[in-house]
Amino acid sequence: MPASAATLPESPRIAILGLGYVGLPLAVEFGGTLPTLGFDINSARIDELKAGRDHTLEVEPAELAEAKQLRYSADPASLSDCNVFVVTVPTPIDTARRPDFGPLLAASTTVGRALSRGDVVIFESTVYPGATEEVCVPRIEAESGLKFNVDFYCGYSPERINPGDKAHRLPDIVKVTSGSTPEAADFVDALYRRIIRAGTHKASSIRVAEAAKVIENTQRDLNIALVNELSQLFSKMGIDTLEVLEAAGTKWNFLPFRPGLVGGHCIGVDPYYLTHKAQEMGYHPEIILAGRRINDGMGEHVAMRVVRLMARKGLDVARARVLVLGLTFKENCPDLRNTRVVDVVDALRDYGMSIDVHDPWVDADEARHEYGLEMVAAPERGRYDAVVLAVAHRQFIELGAGEIRRFGRDDAVLFDVKSVLPLAEVDGRL
Repeated sequence: MPASAATLPESPRIAILGLGYVGLPLAVEFGGTLPTLGFDINSARIDELKAGRDHTLEVEPAELAEAKQLRYSADPASLSDCNVFVVTVPTPIDTARRPDFGPLLAASTTVGRALSRGDVVIFESTVYPGATEEVCVPRIEAESGLKFNVDFYCGYSPERINPGDKAHRLPDIVKVTSGSTPEAADFVDALYRRIIRAGTHKASSIRVAEAAKVIENTQRDLNIALVNELSQLFSKMGIDTLEVLEAAGTKWNFLPFRPGLVGGHCIGVDPYYLTHKAQEMGYHPEIILAGRRINDGMGEHVAMRVVRLMARKGLDVARARVLVLGLTFKENCPDLRNTRVVDVVDALRDYGMSIDVHDPWVDADEARHEYGLEMVAAPERGRYDAVVLAVAHRQFIELGAGEIRRFGRDDAVLFDVKSVLPLAEVDGRL
């Protein structure tokens, strides 16, 4: 380290910027052992957490209470007491499927204004390789007046949170770490080793760590795209996809991916960060974009399957009423981010149908705000021409096919997107 370079913090005082599905569990873990500030621009979120509640259901009230050194604030001035800043804000895409760096740049601005000499900034938000140093660092330098790798340092440790998953929690998942200098890398790695029981993997550079994260989700996206394409092919052949996958799965090295709607904060978004950077460099990523096209088209495919089944029963499609069960992007979780169930709803509406959506996990105000959907709290029995089981919440599985069919008329179509109901009891499934 150059003689003029600032010294890294000896006693970390941590700020977590963004208290969503990623930031809150991290704040709770650090807040159990180190002075930690949970910062979010949403004052209602801060009030909720101060009251000991987490509407995302990722952290239990008892866990919030056990984080004795964790405090919360929506006031940027409170960040001035911290010397390690961990950014966990969303990295969405815009309507043209290009990276939207708005939240990340806003967080970098906030950090830059609070930064002091010797501080460390760690990013966890998913980006393309190079984004931390190309997009975030210049903003921090501009706002702070400090020089990168002389006055302050950066790290990157990609988040691996799986919303709703109580078996794979933050401390039990290996954490990839990195830093902008060898000394910063050691600092970041040691910091995370204080809370990660599963251990850490120190990457050789920030760019390697960024790349590792973005390909984790790209790989899953492509594997799901393959089975989604096979599902479309097998439906034309009159073969049940799940039966094929179960038969193929008897081989020890067959990967157990299932067809479905690909949404959420990672798999349906992150590949576009990588393809954006690739195209910026003059490289056209054919396989990645092909997988994205297949997965982005699954909502229309589900709607078409439902319409065909209705037509075979002689139902009046244009005047039909359809019940969609589930809106979240995955089962047993209130997370609505980038849910592709809305694609099914929109496609069915394009056929002229009236659509009701019911999901016991969803906050009705959030659904209205994010997607303009009015949720149905209690669907009427015997009312619908088709019922689409879109999300495999445990409440729906416990109902079973027989009870779900009671929502429909006698000749209603029941389509199972998640293939969780017996084949003999549904009209169609992916």
